[in-house]
Amino acid sequence: MQVDMEFSPKNSIVRLCLQGIGLEQKGNLEEAGVVFLQAWNEAGEDHEKFISAHFVARHQKSISDRLRWLETALALALKLNDDTVKSAFPVLHSAIAKCHEELGDSDKAKKNHELAASFDDRPSDKGPFYHGTKADLRIGDFLTAGNKSNYVDELKMKHVYFTALANGAGLAAALAKGEGRERVYVVEPAEGFENDPNVTNKLFPGNPTRSYRTHVSLKIVGELEDWSGQTPEELQKWRERLANGKQEIID
Repeated sequence: MQVDMEFSPKNSIVRLCLQGIGLEQKGNLEEAGVVFLQAWNEAGEDHEKFISAHFVARHQKSISDRLRWLETALALALKLNDDTVKSAFPVLHSAIAKCHEELGDSDKAKKNHELAASFDDRPSDKGPFYHGTKADLRIGDFLTAGNKSNYVDELKMKHVYFTALANGAGLAAALAKGEGRERVYVVEPAEGFENDPNVTNKLFPGNPTRSYRTHVSLKIVGELEDWSGQTPEELQKWRERLANGKQEIID
């Protein structure tokens, strides 16, 4: 399913949330809460409101206020009901259940735990899908698991990764090791696939980058010639994040 907002660190609300996350990591929780509330106040559409409400919720001092913000985020996610937010439903319902437990409402807690367990975690995204790399490949070739990571030499990949965002695949190509030119291929998953656990419900709720993986293969069906690239400064920041997070790569 296509979505109205393409997740990007260039988006002003995403930037504010990243700023808030940075403040959290430094232990500046009061300042982070202010930044997240600013993001909520400046959010212009439902995706932005959903993301910012998620962060505002975790900075509430009272359980009832936290519950109110979590329910706001859930209502927005249900309204959107697209592939970027579906994987956040279990997380939201579990957090809401915990609030009800702390407030002594066992019936509502049980209901939300059941709802959290009821969601199908298989993506329903129909694509088109893209894979970014510096490898020189041809239409009809297959990308398979078992090869070295594009980013970490010592890591042998059990899955092949792809995304429904062309610009995201372009970023992956720019960050990939190798001397070849950056390539973004249009791909088709051979069988079922799953949300990328490296990004889903990590920094941001749901799977806003529409990133996926398969343990089978991807068939190359085309090549994209144009996408929005990053500035050299932005790429350097991404390389630093990648270097700092090498040990956190899940495969």
